[in-house]
Amino acid sequence: MRKALIVGINYYKRNSLYGCVNDAYAVKSVLERHGDGTINFNVNLLTATGENNVVTKRKLKQQIIELFKSESDAIFYFSGHGHLEDTGGYLITSECSKGDEGMPMSELMKIANDSKAKNKIIILDCCHSGYTGSDFQSENALLSKGTTILTASSKEQYATEINGSGVFTTLLVDALSGGAANLMGKITPGSVYAHIDQSLGPWQQRPLFKTNIENFISLRNVQPSIALNDLMQITSLFKEKGSEFQLDPSYEPTRDEAITKNTKKFAILQRYEGVGLVVPVGTEHMYYAAVDSKCCALTLLGQHYWSLVKNERI
Repeated sequence: MRKALIVGINYYKRNSLYGCVNDAYAVKSVLERHGDGTINFNVNLLTATGENNVVTKRKLKQQIIELFKSESDAIFYFSGHGHLEDTGGYLITSECSKGDEGMPMSELMKIANDSKAKNKIIILDCCHSGYTGSDFQSENALLSKGTTILTASSKEQYATEINGSGVFTTLLVDALSGGAANLMGKITPGSVYAHIDQSLGPWQQRPLFKTNIENFISLRNVQPSIALNDLMQITSLFKEKGSEFQLDPSYEPTRDEAITKNTKKFAILQRYEGVGLVVPVGTEHMYYAAVDSKCCALTLLGQHYWSLVKNERI
């Protein structure tokens, strides 16, 4: 089973935070199950809410080691304080009075890089998180095969909160809830980053994405935008990627000329249009394309999925 370690630290000996625990619960909730309710990641949640409920460096390190010691796909999420100085970057835990007393980001990376897990995903919502996975001197990425890092900001930047939630984590949860899903309903680390990156302007904190993988895994599956059986018919409806599909009134079910086999095809074509795979040619609506005997054609997105079906990538 896939594993996730989710950490949210509000309580600090100095300079406590307020939204990190809520963010951790939000990430836990969205990662535990797929959109259809089936089990996704087995989550271990660590939170620090007060003097009697803290996350120490020792406890954090032990749990990180436990997370990455098996071959299961693993996600590590951290929301709390981050610190950067000449000796490197640190994830700050509850007992720290100075930044360099925290968990070194380099140590986190060593544990992950040494892991035999096929996929290791590190997601950090803390200040200076963009340092993670870099050589402090050269800034070259130091990632073993199968490792992906997604951070809230660059190494020089702070991670911000709005209304008690991290800006980055709010977008992360939106992405995992379906905002970053492809037509098949799959959400990958790459699509999550694209969703977050597009949502933040050039004057805001800039998320960073680093990876060393051969293929993206799906972090979560949600309801597909179109049924697989419908999508698989794209190569039979369009014989070539750049070809057009000729319509006529027999495809429109409200017309006297309607033919059942044609109206069934037209229904699929209309569903294609609804998800951006097809557009009518020379008119604004698919209805008029049919009644006026015009054509419809694949969009660039449609051509992409045509190729995926043709090459048996779906």
